[in-house]
Amino acid sequence: MTIETVNLVLDEAKGIIDEGQSRQLRALFQKAFEKEGARQEKDKAEMLDLFLTAKKVEGCSRRTTRYYKYVIASFLKSINCKLLDITTDDIRSYLNKMFENGKISNVSADNTRRILSSFFAWLSEEDYVIRNPMKRIHKIKAMKPVREAYTDEMIETIKAACTSIRDLAIIELLSSTGMRVGELVRINKTDVDFEKREIIVLGKGNKQRRVYFDAKTKLHLKSYLTSRLDDNEALFVSMFSPFNRLEISGVEIVLRKIGTKTNLSKVHPHRFRRTLATKAIDKGMPVEQVQILLGHAKIDTTLHYAIVDQNNVRNSYHRYLE
Repeated sequence: MTIETVNLVLDEAKGIIDEGQSRQLRALFQKAFEKEGARQEKDKAEMLDLFLTAKKVEGCSRRTTRYYKYVIASFLKSINCKLLDITTDDIRSYLNKMFENGKISNVSADNTRRILSSFFAWLSEEDYVIRNPMKRIHKIKAMKPVREAYTDEMIETIKAACTSIRDLAIIELLSSTGMRVGELVRINKTDVDFEKREIIVLGKGNKQRRVYFDAKTKLHLKSYLTSRLDDNEALFVSMFSPFNRLEISGVEIVLRKIGTKTNLSKVHPHRFRRTLATKAIDKGMPVEQVQILLGHAKIDTTLHYAIVDQNNVRNSYHRYLE
């Protein structure tokens, strides 16, 4: 029952009850609706907390769970009903309003759809809701931008712009391993095997894998570690005392400054990963091995990262089709 229904009934009841009784009933119903609304918000918050806990147990990073929390909480705040009563139309309407207000692109809308789909699928699997209202909401089509890899010249320009041994060691390691920036900042000094030139990193889903680095990276890493005066176990630490473990934001800031200094656009850690995948496949490394190297659960993800060199496409065309 809604407040509009209550008002309609009380209006129809004129002549049966007096005005004073009508006002009292309206006030009682209003309090009941407010209590119900507060209870619903509590239920929503509890379900969201349980979902985020499940995601943490599954190995989702703090960054991912924070993003999940923001997206889902924003949606639940906009819906004035119980979780059980949320419909497919409610969700479509929510996404449509975001489009109309110019707050969201197709890519962001599909990210929101994907996160809400994960949330309602979990609610359904745990029997908190009877049906999943996301089942009929399909992937939102979006134009896929061309995500460029670094050229050899760009990488050398970035290296030349480094102002510290640490920053150069970070660039060399990202470039030669293709690891995620989140994996890089979790590495401890004892994780590095300089003899074999390999590191065991902790990737998504708390899965460990080996990554490999070249001789040049080995020299820069050793030079950086020799220069250190702290006893922090982390492989990379902040430049100044108390020399805390370097965080993702710290690496991103370093690269952003280098991008500004060199007038290079889109200088960020993830681009090194894409560059390694592109080079590996371009040089003939089997895509299944690139998948293992990058720690992808699905081979489609690896292919998505790799950009085929257009010159090779042209050469192959002339070789095979002319």
